[in-house]
Amino acid sequence: MDEEASFFERERERLTSEIASGFEELMSSSNNLNRKLEEVLGMSREYETIAALWQSFHELMRGRRDEADESTGEPQGMPGTGGHVVSVKQGSTAPGQHDG
Repeated sequence: MDEEASFFERERERLTSEIASGFEELMSSSNNLNRKLEEVLGMSREYETIAALWQSFHELMRGRRDEADESTGEPQGMPGTGGHVVSVKQGSTAPGQHDG
């Protein structure tokens, strides 16, 4: 019976040691994950400032574009995008046409 008890004691000790080692590894991994999450959170806070700056720039430019559209009364587009409209002034000749 002593032999069985000693086997049981050794096996229990081995398993206890294995479990403790596993918990230490888990704790280390959790700490590492926590540090990485804090880094990501810090970076996202930094980008919020930059994003807010670009958002205000976008709104400013959109406001100016809307003002320009309202002042001309005609939609304007960017050349090369298919939305650009070439306006011909009254009394001028179209390209390729000559007076005479």
